[in-house]
Amino acid sequence: MKLIIQIPCLNEADSLPGVLADLPRELPGIDEIEILVIDDGSTDGTAAAAQLAGAHHIVRHKQWQGLARAFQSGLDTALHLGADVIINTDADNQYPGRYIADLVRPLIAGEADIVIGDRQVHRIPHFSPVKKLFQKVGSWVIRNISGTDVPDAVSGFRAYSREAALRLTILSPFSYTLESIIQAGKLGLKIVSVPIETNETERPSRLQRNMWHFMKSQASTILRVYAFYEPLRTFGYISLPFLLVGSGTWLRFLYFVITAQSGIARYAQSLIIGSGLFIAGVLILLFGIQADIASKHRRLTQEVLYRLKKSELAEKLPTDLRRNL
Repeated sequence: MKLIIQIPCLNEADSLPGVLADLPRELPGIDEIEILVIDDGSTDGTAAAAQLAGAHHIVRHKQWQGLARAFQSGLDTALHLGADVIINTDADNQYPGRYIADLVRPLIAGEADIVIGDRQVHRIPHFSPVKKLFQKVGSWVIRNISGTDVPDAVSGFRAYSREAALRLTILSPFSYTLESIIQAGKLGLKIVSVPIETNETERPSRLQRNMWHFMKSQASTILRVYAFYEPLRTFGYISLPFLLVGSGTWLRFLYFVITAQSGIARYAQSLIIGSGLFIAGVLILLFGIQADIASKHRRLTQEVLYRLKKSELAEKLPTDLRRNL
């Protein structure tokens, strides 16, 4: 069984050698371990530092493409290199390499398709109370949307089986963490979490300018991915206020029609406004039905893409690896 540890990087020439030195070179149940560095348009010599530190494979983006695309490049490359298990970790030395064994174990035992390192955010001393609260609320939202039980949704310390890596296709340009969980939940992949401890990083995150920027970007990703996978529900929720308020104004008009002692012309605005709101709600709901039909075609496309990836790998891999596909 082959394990590939992928590390997306952006200007990490200083920290990368220490991260690579901390990675395990052998694990129970694993025959081969290789390190893959994805250099996402670095300008500080990250690729050269990775090569000197002993990385087996380096993928270079000519310019910055974002963490999500770097992650997807890593998955695609690892699959073509014959990986049975793919570990994703950060280049800022946040995740200790000793926990890789804990991530790999459920995959080897066939108990999971994806394993996520739970940082136990409430126990991290350098996280502010506000950050801990936002992490807790965000993970709760993701659990409800995806139908999974992931306590630390934004943890980037993860292990993927080859089947899970073949199934996932990240579309978000910002971050893969939330989208991959929602995708996995909708695809019926089994996700488990294992507790880990973290190192305190010495530099600020390059993914977020500040807490509010991070929250806005993550919220945007959640809404976009949820609408992508649950379009009818999404448009149904949007249309509901229009339908309810429109129905309410109709009922108001009918009430005055029944009880009014004089002319009802002055109440006609309720009928006009109510009709406009109700029609708007119906149109939004129809958009949702159309989007839901389109989502069925998307799922068929996703299945075709999965089979195409699997077929391409079977053609490129050696005969002894093809039998595992």
